[in-house]
Order: sequence, then C-alpha cells, then structure tokens
Amino acid sequence: MQGTNDRSPWAAGWTWSAGADSTARRMDPPAALLATRKWAWALDPETPGAMPAAVGGTPVPPDHPHDPSMPRILAVAPPAPPESLGSAAFRTVHGVRFGLYAGSMAHGIASERLVEAMGRAGFLGFYGSAGEPPDRIETVLIRLKESLRDIPFGFNLINSPGASAWEEAVVDIYLRHGLRLVEASAYIQPTPALVRYRVSGIYRGPDGRVIAPNRIIAKVSRVEIAARFFAPPPEKILRKLVESGAISPEQAELAAHIPLAEDLTAEADSGGHTDHRAALALLPAMLVLRDRALTSFPNGTSLRVGLAGGIATPHAVAAAFAMGADYVVTGSVNQACIESGSSDSVRAMLADATQTDVARAPAADMFEMGVTVQVLKKGTRFAERAAKLFDLYKSHNSVEDLPEKDREWLETVIFRKPVAAVWEETREFFNRRDPATLAKAEQDPKRKMALLFRWYLGLSSHWANRGEPDRKEDYQIWCGPGMGAFNDWTRGSFMESPERREAALVALNLLAMAGALLRQAAWRGQGVSWSLRQEDLRPREKQVLEMLLNGTNE
Repeated sequence: MQGTNDRSPWAAGWTWSAGADSTARRMDPPAALLATRKWAWALDPETPGAMPAAVGGTPVPPDHPHDPSMPRILAVAPPAPPESLGSAAFRTVHGVRFGLYAGSMAHGIASERLVEAMGRAGFLGFYGSAGEPPDRIETVLIRLKESLRDIPFGFNLINSPGASAWEEAVVDIYLRHGLRLVEASAYIQPTPALVRYRVSGIYRGPDGRVIAPNRIIAKVSRVEIAARFFAPPPEKILRKLVESGAISPEQAELAAHIPLAEDLTAEADSGGHTDHRAALALLPAMLVLRDRALTSFPNGTSLRVGLAGGIATPHAVAAAFAMGADYVVTGSVNQACIESGSSDSVRAMLADATQTDVARAPAADMFEMGVTVQVLKKGTRFAERAAKLFDLYKSHNSVEDLPEKDREWLETVIFRKPVAAVWEETREFFNRRDPATLAKAEQDPKRKMALLFRWYLGLSSHWANRGEPDRKEDYQIWCGPGMGAFNDWTRGSFMESPERREAALVALNLLAMAGALLRQAAWRGQGVSWSLRQEDLRPREKQVLEMLLNGTNE
C-alpha cells in the first residue's frame, strides 16, 4: 500500500476513529473494499499492531484533539452497495432494487422461471418471446401476471422482417393483458406495431405532463438506429395508426412530445444477433446521443443508456458503470443458469466454453439477407454446417440445382429425411405463421430453397433447448465471448458447477464485486494502490455475500 498523494485531502493529517460506531472495525484492505455497504478507509500501514484499513467509524480533523495512536487516513471510498450502482432513475421508473436486468433470449431461453427468479430478487427479467407462437406467449404472460402480481417484469418484442402478422398479434396480446414493458430488439426502423404499443393509453396528466404507460427498452448497436428511439414516434406511422383507428388523433398529438424509448441498451459483442461492436467505443457514443436528444424534450424527461454484451464479470460491470452506464444487461450467462429454458446438456457445454469458442453462423430469421448470429462452436458443428448452407444458397437457384453430393449431404446429414418431407413440414409451419411468405416461395425456387434451409436453422436451437442427444452436433447455442470470461471468474468457486448457477445470485455477485472494484479505483485516485485478486472477487453464497457487504467476518 502506497502513501497518500499530495493532492489528497487526507494529506493534512486526518486520522480515523471508531467513535460511537459500534459496527466500525479494522480489517485488511480487501475485506474493507468488499464491505460495500460501509465507508472504507485506507490507513497508515505503519500504525503498530492493527490492520491497514477500516470500515465505518469517522474521520478526525488534524486540529481536533486525538489519541496519537489513532491511524492516519490515506484514502477513503464511499459505500457502493449493489442496490446503488447505476441510475437511480432507472431503478425508480421500473420499480426494481438493482440496475441490472436479464435480457430476453429467444425461444423461451429467458424463461418463465428465470423471469420469476429475477423479479423476486429485485431485478428486472424479460421473457424471451421471440420465435414463440402467440398462444404460448399469452399463456406465459397470464401465468407471470398471476405469479408475480405487482413485481415488475417484461417481454421481448422482436422485429421479424416478413412476419408483421406475428408482431401485430403479439402486441395485441401485450395490450390486452396490460403488459407495461417490452425489450425491443433487432429493429432498424420503428414499425406500426411497436409504435402502437408505445402510444396506446397515452394521456396528459393533471400537471400537464404527457404520460405513456407503456415503456420500451430498445436494444441497439448502431447510433443511427438508436437516434430513432430517442426521438418521437414517426409522424407517418402515427398518421396511419389514426387512419386505421388504432389510436385517436389526440393520442397521436401527445405522442409527438415523448421519445419512442426512454431506455436504450447499447449492445456490444454479444451472443445471438450482434454487430460485434466494441463496448469501449459504443457506450460513449450512445451517451453523447442521449445528451443531444434530451434537448428536444421538455425539462424533466429522463433518457437512460445501459450496456449489454460481455456483461459477465465484475470487471465488465464496474467498467460499464465507470463509463456512465445507467444499467447493465446480462444474456449468455443467464442461459448457463439453472432457471433458463435451455437443457442440462447446453448448460454443461456453456460451462466448458472459453472466450474463443464462439463463431458466426447464418441467422434463421434473416437468412436470405446474410445476417449472422454469434454461437458456441465448441462441441457442436452447427456453425460449420449452417455456413455451408448459406454458401449453397448463394451459389444455386434451387434445391434441384444442387450437385448430387450436396443434395445427398443435405438429406443424410442435415435433414435426415427426404427434401420432400422437409418441405411438407415447412409448408405446414408457414401456412400457419406467414402464408404470404409461403405463397412467394411456391412461386420462386430460390426462396423455397431458403425456407428449406431455414428449417434446419430454426429447429437447431429447439434441439439444443430440448437437449436431444442425437442432434448434439447440430445444437445452435447463442453465446458471446463473455461466457468464457464468466467461466474464468467462477473457476474454483461453487459456481463453477452448472448445477450451482442461479441467475439472481449470479447477478448479485456481479454487482457486489463491481462495487468493490469501483471502491478500489477510488482509493487509487487518492494514491493508494491495492489490487483485489481473483480470490477476493470470487462468487459467494448469498448468506456469506451479505456478511461481506456488511463488513462482518466471512
């Protein structure tokens, strides 16, 4: 531990005293930094017979009478408990204790059970409704409202090009059951369904403020797209909604005074859909956008920016908050937890992943556009096989044009049944989900080939979620490099085992240890260097963690 720098207010000779604080105590520096619910004091290590740090107590000015044996203060760090990190406005608006939420991984990977666990622990959780049939979404929503009652939670709303009927049906469900919060993902432009959700029920309060009861958290990775969410809903869409009778002229007029979203999640390098953005560049750009957008709205408007992608270690969480994030979002790590909608087989594979065990693969929902998702490559051949399908799609105009060896590979390795049988299943699916797309495919052989290939891309994630053993090589597991970092952090702790990974406890440990790291940085700014080690920052069981945070012995 180094001495106080000359610019520190403590350089004048302030000392520390337990005073009347019965909870004050001397301890080693790591323990003091980890006791984030208390003030942490770095003390002169030359004081004989005592630990060089303390929590609680009080500083004594140099001109006050004091015991000469009282230790000189070198640095101080204020409390940084898990419930204080991030924006107080985010926590207040959404009615939660913590500035962290569990993002909505598709196909129910962000499951009903996960949403319940996060909600009961004071976190926001979002159900992964993307790719789910509307009747299933409605069933889960009804159950969660009955189970959680007044506890806040949300559902995903994903932009699916060519599937506007699904989006509209899902918004109908959300409005019918009074769902007040959605996480909007994969949007490039606002859609009528998204705007309708936001504007429905809008009114002017007694104090003149415009109040929109339905909130959107927009997940984006490009500043130009983000700007569309930190702006009022497009006038053209509002006009069409009025013409259709979906909203009233008065609601359209009020909508011009609110942002489409008050919360914007900057999505860096993540699992699933990602632009592989660097968080260090992306988050500051979004914060600049926020400050610029605020000038367009009435005083009192709150716009908030969070960070997702790689939020898997205490260092990542601390860095996000140090850069100014209002909240953070976890994704891949939740899939590795026992509450997720994934299978035990997938959780075991994720627990074995390193940071480099990821790859890009064609996305099922935007296959023809060449859009990719980030997936786990260790233990599965999905990325390799999906990439070959896209190469075949680019090179040929129909399944009939495929060389004999490629068609044989398609039927024996990928489909494991004749092409005709797969097409019947595909026809049945799209006849229910999107008849217009099916009609186009039946007139266009290349589009038909795309839908056939999407049969494999779509089912591969379901095989993974169900843990089908004979399809393990084809598991599509959305995963970012943060999963490997999470495994590094938990190695040697109880959380190394997939069976011991509970989403809310993971989140609480991430925030708790991030608070300790932020306090370490505060000490460093005053000239005191004390590095918290991997052992200090390891995950703890809940009871032990509470003792650490309160400054009692572990």
